[in-house]
Amino acid sequence: MTAHTPPASTRLWFLRVVTILIFAILLGQLARLQFFQGTGFQKEAVFNRTRLVRTKAPRGVIYDRDGRILARNTAAYHVVLIPAELPDDPDYTISQQKRRALYQEVAQIIHEKLDLLQPTPVPTLQPPDRKHPQLIVQASRPPEPQVLSVEEMDQLVLERELGSAFLPVVVARNLPRDVALAVAEETYHLPGVHLQLQPRRLYPAGLYTSHIIGYMGPIPKEEEKTYAQKGYAPDAWVGWSDLEYQYEETLHGQPGVKVIEVDVKGNEKRVVGEPTQPQPGHNLILSLDLELQKIMLDALVQGVNPKRSTSAAAVAVDPRTGYILGMVSLPAYDNNTFADGITSEEYDILTRAPGRPLLDHAISGIYPPGSTFKLVTASAGLQEKVITPKTILNAPGIIYLPNRNFPDNPDLAQPFVCWIHKSGGEHGDINVVQALAVSCDIFFYKVGGGWPPGDFEGLGVDALAHYARLFGFGELSGIDLPGENPGLVPDPKWKRIAKGERWVTGDTYNMAIGQGDVLVTPLQITMMTAAVANDGILYQPQVVAAITDADNHLVQFNAPKVRRELPIDPKHLETVRRGMWYAVNADFGTAPDVALPDVEIAGKTGTAEFFDPELGRDLAGNLPTHAWFTAFAPYQNPEIALTVFVYNGGEGSIVAAPIAKTILRQYFDIRARDQATGAKSLLDQLQEIAP
Repeated sequence: MTAHTPPASTRLWFLRVVTILIFAILLGQLARLQFFQGTGFQKEAVFNRTRLVRTKAPRGVIYDRDGRILARNTAAYHVVLIPAELPDDPDYTISQQKRRALYQEVAQIIHEKLDLLQPTPVPTLQPPDRKHPQLIVQASRPPEPQVLSVEEMDQLVLERELGSAFLPVVVARNLPRDVALAVAEETYHLPGVHLQLQPRRLYPAGLYTSHIIGYMGPIPKEEEKTYAQKGYAPDAWVGWSDLEYQYEETLHGQPGVKVIEVDVKGNEKRVVGEPTQPQPGHNLILSLDLELQKIMLDALVQGVNPKRSTSAAAVAVDPRTGYILGMVSLPAYDNNTFADGITSEEYDILTRAPGRPLLDHAISGIYPPGSTFKLVTASAGLQEKVITPKTILNAPGIIYLPNRNFPDNPDLAQPFVCWIHKSGGEHGDINVVQALAVSCDIFFYKVGGGWPPGDFEGLGVDALAHYARLFGFGELSGIDLPGENPGLVPDPKWKRIAKGERWVTGDTYNMAIGQGDVLVTPLQITMMTAAVANDGILYQPQVVAAITDADNHLVQFNAPKVRRELPIDPKHLETVRRGMWYAVNADFGTAPDVALPDVEIAGKTGTAEFFDPELGRDLAGNLPTHAWFTAFAPYQNPEIALTVFVYNGGEGSIVAAPIAKTILRQYFDIRARDQATGAKSLLDQLQEIAP
């Protein structure tokens, strides 16, 4: 067969079709790149030649009411390498030799200077010892210098050159100032070597304010997206607890931002647009008095037996405003430990230590209030006309509540005793003022639950629970600190759900004297006392009284906030106050040793039984007890309300009351000094200019 070659016209036609198809494909691809993917490629091109550089804003400073610094910023000295500025040579081998020689010289300078420094003892956390617990957990230690090896420097620089060669590589951290300056003096012949100041948080008051100020740490992984949306850099530190956490956005400020254009090596060529300057965070002015804060913590440490009590707390507020004057919790820890990143071993020690040092027992710990709760029972009984100031009730050392199912069988009756019964005594016929002064349990059993059944009608559980909630128990106070516990005001519904049991009169008896299932925080007891002292105004406690900007201009003033005015006649509260006055100022009161010669104090002791499986009962079968004392002063014009709580402390009059006396004595000494000198606090000055 003979093959026939297609005619030229056919070949030309085929070639044209192929050419048209190729051009159509090219045009389609061009259209796709230009119209559909053009915006994306344009963004990638811009991204490749530009970089967003953030400048950290100084964090706001925290002051006490007198302007004393409680949290501020300081510098950590780091040595960094800028890969784009390091020695470079066309010959890769020569380039690497020059760089490694530079790394070696930098490391040698640092180590030589560190060796010349006098070694200082570094405090370390000790593992928890349950036989000898500590009320002060010393956890602060200076940041240790960290210097990378030559191999580590080389590896990090190579990795950085694959990305942004102008970004620094940290090769030495937390250098002492003298060492850092020695390196800075040599940088003139060390290309690419720079001294970097890294801001870090410093807490001058340390353990005295750690439960209020808190601490900071890296952004938690589960919150990285949230903080990124707020403009935080990935390596930013944020507040983890207390005020550092609560006021994070206020303290943080706004970082500075600039867009730079870089070459293929990542070297900065020019700044694009107008850079945004960093805006420092706002400052917090607290109502706290650091002098009083130290007095309170020292008094607790001196007055608490660590072999018996693993925790304690004290709270002081101004009953005229609700401002927190002082608030401490034991065990105390030094929050400077967290400033440079706490180690896992140190954190484990803090979390396992007896008494839970990281827990603020003043607002998060809940405990039976004992006889301090009798202020509620007395107020409610007077307001509901269950009793009057002249009502006399007989108070033997013990009463027997008949069994509801077998009321005629005395063997099944439940005994309810007064604390004085242990010594064989009784209080006899007394009124409410006397009952508060001597803390008579029998009197308040009867006011709360009635006696005898069907004869004298007491408040009953519903009224008692209602007034307890009016005084702020069983709900959050609204303090501007995280982690507050609302406590518990039990009632029949709660008991039925929680325990599957009916409410009985005995439950009301126990509740009336602050026992049973009622649970409160030391802060709640203090706010109750403040409300009694100021004729029934329940304030919202506040720690932050004002906010200022970086130039100390007032941004916000937090005026006193009233939660509610108690529906209790002021004359009834005056009756309760008189009972508290007699408790301190009468020989027959439960706390006569608290009295001061120049200041009238009114107070109430509390001794609250509780169950702890580790403590059990004593040889006589008695449960362990918490020690309470709450007070206000001066009596005629109250300016401070104070509560002292000692876990497993024993008798409130023996343990908590003397601690309170020490605090009040020194507080009024400070007040006398300030009045004599005419000193005016920073908070007072800001209040004068507040709108």
